[in-house]
Amino acid sequence: MTTSAHLSPEQLRTLFLFEELSEEQLGWLAERGRSEQRPAGSVVYKEGESATCFFVLLGGVIALSRVLHGDDVEVTRTDQRGVYSGATRSYIGDRIEQRYPHTLRAVTDTEFFVLPADDFAYAIRTWFPMALHLLEGLFFGTRAANAIVNERERLLALASLSAGLTHELNNPAAAAVRATAALRERVAGMRHKLAMIADGRLDGTELHRLVELQDDAVQQAAAASGLPALAAADAEDAVGDWLEEHGVTEAWDLAPTLVAADIGVPWLTSVADTIGEDNLGSTVRWLAYTIDAELLMGEIDDAVTRISGLVGAAKQYAQLDRAPQQTVDVHTLLDATLTMLRAKIPSNVLVVKDYDHELPPISAFGAELNQVWTNLVINAVDAMPAGGTLTIRTWREDAHLLVEVADTGAGIPSDIRPRIFEPFFTTKPVGEGTGLGLDISYRIVVNKHHGDIRVSSQPGDTRFQVCLPIEPQDEGP
Repeated sequence: MTTSAHLSPEQLRTLFLFEELSEEQLGWLAERGRSEQRPAGSVVYKEGESATCFFVLLGGVIALSRVLHGDDVEVTRTDQRGVYSGATRSYIGDRIEQRYPHTLRAVTDTEFFVLPADDFAYAIRTWFPMALHLLEGLFFGTRAANAIVNERERLLALASLSAGLTHELNNPAAAAVRATAALRERVAGMRHKLAMIADGRLDGTELHRLVELQDDAVQQAAAASGLPALAAADAEDAVGDWLEEHGVTEAWDLAPTLVAADIGVPWLTSVADTIGEDNLGSTVRWLAYTIDAELLMGEIDDAVTRISGLVGAAKQYAQLDRAPQQTVDVHTLLDATLTMLRAKIPSNVLVVKDYDHELPPISAFGAELNQVWTNLVINAVDAMPAGGTLTIRTWREDAHLLVEVADTGAGIPSDIRPRIFEPFFTTKPVGEGTGLGLDISYRIVVNKHHGDIRVSSQPGDTRFQVCLPIEPQDEGP
């Protein structure tokens, strides 16, 4: 039950917020404000409601809380007389949405001095014009600066990812170009050798058998699994010796190609029996060209497939051609992010993925979650300059899906751990970090997805856990 009464100017002067005001100003506040009592356990105002009043604590204990992934999380508790809360930004007016940023509860029976938001705004604008300009400048200036730096942070991340993607694309593209040039030479050689073989020296039956041998060679090349280095060297020696014994020139140039297709002495013997010794050299070279062409086409296919995979990962990472919010598989997002960051993860960092593939898809802003994974992975890698293990783990807890990014770095000192989500706070040297990565991640997870980010850290084991609701959540104000 709420009871109210007016306070005298003398009573208001005992509050540190009003102690320097004039008698006229105190009288104005006493006339428009009122004292209200709230019973223990009652909600004074609720997060997200329109901010209609400014509250000053006169007595009792209060607690402020925020809703995180469906739970009320207490952020502060106090019994200090004179502390204030509520419509603290009403002086800005309708230039921003005036809502309570948290929930205020009475822990014990409490008493407040309550002033309507419009009256509080009028007092600030009228009595403290210079302070008003300073406060407005600070608020909007900070917000504008945050927006600019946030965009800068995103552009830097995009530039870094673009450089990594270009580097990753260059390798398979260059391999495809080299293989294509070599393939062109092999095809030209095949045409030349085929003309020599078919220049009236082989009858139709032998030519058909030669084509069958070519098909057999192609199938063996396609199915070849590759021999260990020592076994391959022994096989090349055996094939090279056999070719030399049968008068085939450049035997040691042909042997590696034949062995790569799992072609050995028995197969070559069958070729000699079919074709004869006179045409053996040209036939073996023609078959070697065929095998080489097949292997080169395999290289081109692998290179193009890798390029296609990288482009697909880039589209998945950026969520191109998709609605901002859609149903996504977090594992697909995580894999796309790791692919995009491959160039930034050094060889001395082992990446371990421990996925719970039974997790259902969730409704989320995919591109923004990828930014969260990017920030957490880069921070984890930066924490392990001498190498270590990066572990990405997923699992389910009740109605929530959790993604954990863990590293084996030095850990986060306990004295700075409470500040890591603050804007512009960074432990990196000047110029190497803006201090907005975790702040952006926090706002994406908490504000946009109604989730939470937890952190635990000790030397050799630092874990960031992102908690996301599995069922869609209604948008808050």
